[in-house]
Amino acid sequence: MSSHDETTRTATSAPVEQLDSLSETRTLIAASKVNGTHVYNRQGDSIGSIYDVMIDKSSGRISYAIMSFGGFLGLGEHYHPLPWSMLHYDRQQGGYVVDIDRDRLEGGPSFATSAMPDWSNGIYGERVDEYYGVHPGMMTR
Repeated sequence: MSSHDETTRTATSAPVEQLDSLSETRTLIAASKVNGTHVYNRQGDSIGSIYDVMIDKSSGRISYAIMSFGGFLGLGEHYHPLPWSMLHYDRQQGGYVVDIDRDRLEGGPSFATSAMPDWSNGIYGERVDEYYGVHPGMMTR
């Protein structure tokens, strides 16, 4: 048996608890662990959390973080897309830091679960980028 076969066999037969520990390394993180991560402003105040991420199908890179805040027990919650390039992970905070305040975020493009935007033609993404002053070349790292 080749070492590749052995590695594959070991990885696929690992217990669930071992696979969970593989979902985060020093430089990589599973998308499922990004969801729910707090987002802070530069002053260290929590301004929301990541609800989901939007991944570019062609490049495989994250283009947008969908932040959630507001509402109570999920009711009345609004979602605010942010260009991924605006977020930077801070190990000390244990979350992402963005250089905007909550008022700016609240004034930006947003949607409710009952009114999801149409991302298919690129217009909504352009609106988000324009609001935050991000140029398309800056969208992904």
